[in-house]
Parts: sequence; structure tokens; C-alpha cells
Amino acid sequence: MRKTLALLFALSFGLMTYAQENGYFFGDFETNSQWLQNDDKLDFEAPDARFRSNNYFNLNYSYGKFTAGVQYEAYLPEALLDYEPSLSGQDGVAKYYLRYQDEILDVTAGYFYEQFGSGLILRNYEDRQLGINNALRGIKVKFTPTYYLTLKGIYGNQRYGFELSDGFVQGLDLEVDLNQLLDLGDWFVEVGGSYVARYQKNEKADTLPNYTNAFGARLDIAKGNFYGGIEYTQLDKKPLVNDGKIENSRLFDGNALQANIGFAKSGLAIDGTFRRMDNFSFYSDYREEGNQYNQMLINYVPALTKQQDYLLANIYVYNSQPRLFFNHKNAFEARTGEIGTQWDVYYTAKKGTALGGKYGTKFSGNFSYWAGLDADFNFDNNTYKTKFFGTGERYYQDFNIEIKKRWTKEWHFAVTYMNQVIDESITSGGIPGGDDIKAQVGVIENTYTFGGGRSVRLELQHLWTKQDRKNWAGGMIEYNHNSNLSFYIADSWNYEGDGKLHYYNVGAGYTKGRARLTVGYGRQRGGLLCVGGVCRYVSSNTGANMSLSLSF
Repeated sequence: MRKTLALLFALSFGLMTYAQENGYFFGDFETNSQWLQNDDKLDFEAPDARFRSNNYFNLNYSYGKFTAGVQYEAYLPEALLDYEPSLSGQDGVAKYYLRYQDEILDVTAGYFYEQFGSGLILRNYEDRQLGINNALRGIKVKFTPTYYLTLKGIYGNQRYGFELSDGFVQGLDLEVDLNQLLDLGDWFVEVGGSYVARYQKNEKADTLPNYTNAFGARLDIAKGNFYGGIEYTQLDKKPLVNDGKIENSRLFDGNALQANIGFAKSGLAIDGTFRRMDNFSFYSDYREEGNQYNQMLINYVPALTKQQDYLLANIYVYNSQPRLFFNHKNAFEARTGEIGTQWDVYYTAKKGTALGGKYGTKFSGNFSYWAGLDADFNFDNNTYKTKFFGTGERYYQDFNIEIKKRWTKEWHFAVTYMNQVIDESITSGGIPGGDDIKAQVGVIENTYTFGGGRSVRLELQHLWTKQDRKNWAGGMIEYNHNSNLSFYIADSWNYEGDGKLHYYNVGAGYTKGRARLTVGYGRQRGGLLCVGGVCRYVSSNTGANMSLSLSF
């Protein structure tokens, strides 16, 4: 690893002089490491490989209309805890590409990322915090012959660690701006259509199709202060898989509908989203259905709930439920998809009013409700039917409100209240079907600035519940010495739980130019870790961590 890294750095810096006259280099380097230790109170025994590190070096070169790049990754001596196991102990070139781009044609060969529409039918992206990199290796072509028409085509295998999926992914996407085409004035109207297929040669070709196709259509409209959109995707019949094994001989199709409507003007915004999914998990290898590490996912269906920043507000988080579970031996494992809605309201009280005061006041509210579909399962012939707009068992419900207020030039204040109901099985990353957990969370946050870049932020939090691990208290104090250096101390105390444990953390961060270093030590609470509505399960552990990132 050291020799390879040294060679890559020498190559990049050795070519800088040449690049200044003929093109330019850009990229980034990131390392995330942890040292794990035993913790009897947490019942955590550190693995033999206590030191673990995920490392990424991304180097790109641009010259005229051409861009090329390579990404080297190393997971040595082991990958961080709870990351995709196949990465552990591995290193090498994980991604490379060559791209040509002009005003009409954009072609990429090698590894690439792409998204059709909202991602409901296809999205390839990288998220290092979640351990997701589902890039495709193959070819991507984007053709824009006019200012109102865009056509995309993709073909390739999806990345799986340092390997590739057995299945091939191919797709086409067409997008037309009708405002530009038909001169609709102050209307914005855009329509799109998508086709994505997985080709996977199956040994049991008589019972399993080699192709699984998905077709989607979408419409987006905006006029004045109003906007809206709707997208529908139909998924071909595919096998029902659980833990890598086919549950029965029948094939089941799937579909998803997502609609959005909103209103926005100065001081007020309202946004609502509805989504219904039935058997809508889509992988480049059907055997990976339900992969807990989010590997080889073709489509993007994040949880549509408010994403919280506070410690205790992230204990009971919702993970979207697109899959079909149909075990004829156990009726309790018969459920499919989800249906629900999320609404956001934002209001800013003007300065000088009774609510706004001297500096104005910001109010925001959010409500979300998600449930399984109303479905009738026939266990005699392994079939089921759903009511399109019918709701079944509730999975999650959340109402929260936030108020942000500046009292003086130096003092900022925020208060948050959450009221949650969640299926207990979801919080542990399992199959829905457990008892409800009812929780309330209150947060008070104060920030005081001293000038010269110095500030201190104090959070006080409490979670009330009679279920699960009972009540929690939490807090954090963060001191920013300047724009470069900061320190923090945080604790989440499960004071009514069985162990009455403190999940403490201390750390510091330093930023210099395009480089940032963070170090920390403490306990990690087990459960779902979510970023942007996509989640992975993390186990409880104790240890030190360090992260260094550099872009150039």
C-alpha cells in the first residue's frame, strides 16, 4: 500500500509543471481510520484487527474537451467496522474513466455515475460515509442536439467492491423542455421517459427471465409561486429473494408512484410529497436483494422524512421499505412496499413584527406518515393483491416543529420538538412487524459568537419513551476558536436503560485551506446510521477515530 500511494503521489506532483501549460490536475485524498478497544459496559469485544482504515485517492486530468481520472482505494489492514466485508484487506485501482464533452455530445468510457429523473428508476453515486459506490463500468452517452432535448444512454456492469456484478445494466432516458420547444411563456413544463434493464444470464432460464425491465415516465410543472411533479415506474416480473435464496417459483412485478407539489414565495414555503412503492427493490444481481450494505442497488428510494442533526433525534430513524416479503410458512412475514407522505412548511416572521422581533424569527414544521400497503396474501397459490391507495400497518409517523431566533447580534437560539411513532423492528434494520415505539424529543440550542471567528454552541436534549430503552438525556458543547480550529464534547445518556450507559464523545477539527483533519474518541450507539434518507446498520463500539481530507 505504501509503495502504491507513494507512486501515485509522485506521479501526480511530478506532472504538475506539465499540466500548467497543457491542462490541469484536480482531485482529492481522504483517509478515515479507527482504533477499537474492548468495552465491558457496552458488551463490546474489539476484533483482532483493532486498527481499521478506509482510504481514497482520486486523481483527474483535464485537457480541452477531454477528462480522464483514476481512483485508488485501500481498506487496510481491514475496512472500517460494519462496511461491506469484501472490501476488508483489499486495495487497488477501483475506478477509472475517460470523458469527452462538448455542447452536443458527452461520452464517458470506464466507470461513471448517472441519474434518470429523481433516481426512482436509476441512480449511481458514491457516499463514503455509508460505504456506497454503485458506479457502472461501461459506456455512457449524453446527446443534446437542441436546447430543449436531452437523450442519455448507458450500458455496463455495476461495481461491487473491487469486483463487478454478474448482471448488466442498460438504459435510455429522454428529457424534453416543452417551455423551450413550444414557447409557453412563464410556464415551465418538462417531460421525461426512462427505460432501464438488468440482464443476468440464469442457469434456470426456463423459470427465471434473463431480462428484468423497468419503464418510467415523469412530468414537472412550475408557474409563478407554484410547482409540482409526478413520476411513475413499472418494474417487470422478478423472483422473490430472501437471504440470497429464491422463496418460491412465482415471479412478481413491481411499481412506484411519486408526486410532489409545492408553493414558495418570500417568507413562506409549503412542500408535499407522496410516494407509493410495491415490490420495488431493483438490484443488478437478483441474488443481492435486500443487501444490508446497499451494494448493487440500481434505483434510489431514500426515506422521505426530515433529516435531523441532533443526537437523540437520530435514535429512531426510518428506513424506506420497498421490498416484498412473502414467506408462505410464516404469515407474519407477508408484507410489501410502503405508502405515505411528507409535508414541510417554512415561515419567516418579518423583522419588527410581534413574532419577528428585532431580527426576525424562522418557523418550520414537518409531518410524515409511512405504512405498508393494504394487501391480501393467498398462501395456497403464492399470490397477493394490493389496493393502490390502501394503507396497511403503520411503520412510522413523525411530527416536528423548529423555531430559530436571534435575540442579539451575538446570540442565536433554536428549539425543536419531535413526536414519533415507529415500528421497533425498523430501528434495528429488521423486517417490519414489531411493537410500536412512541417517543418525544425536545432540543434547545444556543450559539453565542464572540467575534474574531470565536463562538460557542450548547445543545440540551431529552428523549421520552416508555418503550425500548426508556428515557435519554443528551447534550453537546462545541467551541470554535476561529474558522480553522474547533473542539466538542457530547454525551447521550440512556439513564433509564438496562445499563444506564453514557455514549460520550470528544473531538476536535482543524481546517487549513483545502485540508481538514478531525480526531475523536468515544462510544458509538448501535442502530441505523442514515445519510440523506439512506441507511446502514452500525454496531455498538468504542474507540478512537481520525479523518483527513484534502482536495486540490
